[in-house]
Amino acid sequence: MDAMTSFDPARYLPDDLLVRIRERAVVHDRENTFPHDDLDELREAGYLGILVPTELGGAGLSLAEASILQQHLAGAAPATALAVNMHLVWTGVAKVLSDRGLDDLAFVQRGAAAGEVFAFGISEAGNDLVLFGSDTEARPDGRGGYTFTGTKIFTSLSPVWDHLGVHGLDDTAPEGPRMVFAFLDRSDDVVARDDWDTLGMRGTQSRTTELRGAHAPAERVIRLVVPGPQPDPLVFGIFAVFEILLASVYTGIARRAIELAVEAATSRRSKKTGTTYANDPDIRWRIADMALAYDALPPQLASLASDVDTLADHGARWFTLLSGVKYRAVAMAKEVVDDAILVGGGSAYFSRHELSRLYRDVLAGMFHPSDSESAHSTAATAWLGPVTA
Repeated sequence: MDAMTSFDPARYLPDDLLVRIRERAVVHDRENTFPHDDLDELREAGYLGILVPTELGGAGLSLAEASILQQHLAGAAPATALAVNMHLVWTGVAKVLSDRGLDDLAFVQRGAAAGEVFAFGISEAGNDLVLFGSDTEARPDGRGGYTFTGTKIFTSLSPVWDHLGVHGLDDTAPEGPRMVFAFLDRSDDVVARDDWDTLGMRGTQSRTTELRGAHAPAERVIRLVVPGPQPDPLVFGIFAVFEILLASVYTGIARRAIELAVEAATSRRSKKTGTTYANDPDIRWRIADMALAYDALPPQLASLASDVDTLADHGARWFTLLSGVKYRAVAMAKEVVDDAILVGGGSAYFSRHELSRLYRDVLAGMFHPSDSESAHSTAATAWLGPVTA
């Protein structure tokens, strides 16, 4: 998984920690609970600050190294990895900005190094504009701050976050509408519904969040930008880190599914042949096909994350590259898990089987931006240009 770098994931995710996290994943999936113990151990290990510079108390890792770690963590517990992802998105965005000489999110870096949890409150039901528009109302308070009124969905880390990064639309400005990005602290004006009862990824506890005039003071308002696609470094940072780390989680799921398929093939014996299914040509072809599909993703992630780290300039192609790697990772992971279930046989159909959980967890990937339609539209526009009348 980390063949393209000498980076050692075990320094941050030792095997014994991953074993404990994998064992607890069964319970959190069954009971629909948040993995508090996972978060406590990851916080103790400094995991919340892996993307924070060493001079601010973090590990100073690159986005490429964080991608590798998230692949490993997802192999143990996809829901834990996906939940932590939403915190790492903000620390990753802070890194993208600071690498470009902008310290707008220095408070995120300091907070993460101290163990504070930052959550991602951007998604809204029916809002396919995602970063480029919002149904949440942002109103200026006259002192540089804003209040936010609206509903956010899929707010991972709902039981534990300390700060929630949100966006909303201010349509009162004389110069025209502006998208407002800011951070909220917990208050009575931020209400999380206890409504997370899903098919998979149950441990993320990504509950619906109601903003009832929630206030962000001026020092926590980080950007006002024109709605729609544009090259602001904050928007780029969110999109880049979000897509790469999401793709990393689903790539990690695929790797684990292959491992479980190999275990099944080498342990199950055929009554017909008297040997293990590892010698069955059809099973061998199926696992080889899974491996060939999986092997393409880690190098893509390493290369694209490194390009973000090194400030490579892909211009307008960035959005195609980023949405594409997320789409490919999810599509690949789903196909790999499907095949792993077939290799695992009837026992994999029982809910207690790890492959059964991965089968349900991997479905969540279809709902994260960029979805299949958006990725294809972005690629078509990049190669064909916009649709003409």
